[in-house]
Amino acid sequence: MSKSVEALSAAGRVYHEVKESILSNRISGGELISEGEIAGQYHVSRTPVREAFLRLESEGWMKLYPKRGALVLPIADDEAAEVVEARILLEGHAVRSIAGDRAAVDALVTALRANLDDQRGIDPADVAAFAKVDAEFHQLIAAAGRNRLLSGFYTSLGERHRRMTTASVHRRAGTHQRILDDHHELIAAIADADAAEFVAALDRHLLAVHGVGTGIGTRPSEGEQR
Repeated sequence: MSKSVEALSAAGRVYHEVKESILSNRISGGELISEGEIAGQYHVSRTPVREAFLRLESEGWMKLYPKRGALVLPIADDEAAEVVEARILLEGHAVRSIAGDRAAVDALVTALRANLDDQRGIDPADVAAFAKVDAEFHQLIAAAGRNRLLSGFYTSLGERHRRMTTASVHRRAGTHQRILDDHHELIAAIADADAAEFVAALDRHLLAVHGVGTGIGTRPSEGEQR
């Protein structure tokens, strides 16, 4: 193997490991990390670490400061709001698109119930594992819409979703159980093929878990407005 290939492999490994540490909150937002620190941790030279850091900066996970290190960017309020809005739009679209297809609804409900069983089986102390399965729950919903472009875009939100969930579970006691209860409610709305109730329940869920919502879940129904 050539030195360039070895360097690329090392840079890729450092990139994935550091990114996973950010997503799982092992490296917190606002923390300053150095090339030397990471190089020592993963037993590589500074060159692949620098390449990994540049890639992570380009994706918006950190900000590099020459001779000082890399600042892991915290989750900004506007980023959280944008992720929540995009998720409601994409998941709502997916549920609306299958509402008239009983077979598709039943298949999604079966997959979501299996995922919820997996969530319940995870040790509440293992926040990273729980957040990963939580993200998969919502990705199942988005993929059910059978629009590959939208599903692919939603997958790109998955990493930010995971990071937000991990931070929320660490920050607020009871969030783990709230997520389980809310997911049960979301499955019920899908089983009823009630896209409007699903969107409202999803909005309430995201507001409770992340402190960000669109207000859809608190709006009066058409019957209440009359």
